[in-house]
Amino acid sequence: MSERAGRFAASGVVTLTTDFGLRDPFVGVMKGQLLVRFREVRIVDLTHEVLAHWPAEAGFWLARAFRYFPPGTVHVAVVDPGVGTARDIAIVECEGHVFLAPDNGLLGSVIEGAEAITLRRMAPGALARIHVGSPSATFHGRDIFAPMAAELAAGRIQPSDLGPVVPELIPGWLEEPVVGQGQVTGSIVTVDHFGNLITNIDARLLDGIPHAVVRAAGKEMPLRRTYADVRPGDYLALVNSFGVVEIARAEQSAAEGLGLDRGAPVTIVHR
Repeated sequence: MSERAGRFAASGVVTLTTDFGLRDPFVGVMKGQLLVRFREVRIVDLTHEVLAHWPAEAGFWLARAFRYFPPGTVHVAVVDPGVGTARDIAIVECEGHVFLAPDNGLLGSVIEGAEAITLRRMAPGALARIHVGSPSATFHGRDIFAPMAAELAAGRIQPSDLGPVVPELIPGWLEEPVVGQGQVTGSIVTVDHFGNLITNIDARLLDGIPHAVVRAAGKEMPLRRTYADVRPGDYLALVNSFGVVEIARAEQSAAEGLGLDRGAPVTIVHR
């Protein structure tokens, strides 16, 4: 892809998405490194509860959340099973935002269908340019991603200072939903705090299914507008606030009740 995104105009905002959890000090230390380099940085935790070692979930949330932030935001995503290896670091410019992540497919969901996008890989001399010494082999969030994000957010460097444009990055891990005659088949990508099962099926894919029902785990669930459209304990499906289909159980956990988790198939058909 050619360089079409234009000059990045930093807003001073950095978002963090990781699989680190909050029990350990890793997230706090990353924030400390951001503050050391840029005291005025505004840091937003998107989530630190991504399934460990599964970059696809981080990319899924980033792709659906980044437009709720101002242009000029730097989005750091670290779900990095290959940390310390020869895997590359991706720098993506998209619609006025910049994304920093391991080049392991994490940003695949962001790239697909995005507008005004430029793909880069970090150049060998980029760390020296921002005065980063020898990073550890196990914590690139602290030693590489936080310093890069701080310099970008402060407006002291541009993405072009970090690496050359490349035609492609490692593709995403999520398979696209399969659309057939009056039917869509997708899968569960993540489970939220309430036990709702969130799929990769976008609402637009329902256009050809006027009276849709959702099938999963041997059950057939109606497509409703709100959680309160069924009785407590009943299952339902709806299009959630991020524009994808989810399976819920009114006032209870659909994940526990159905025994489903990430990767489980979901089919939507005409009743």
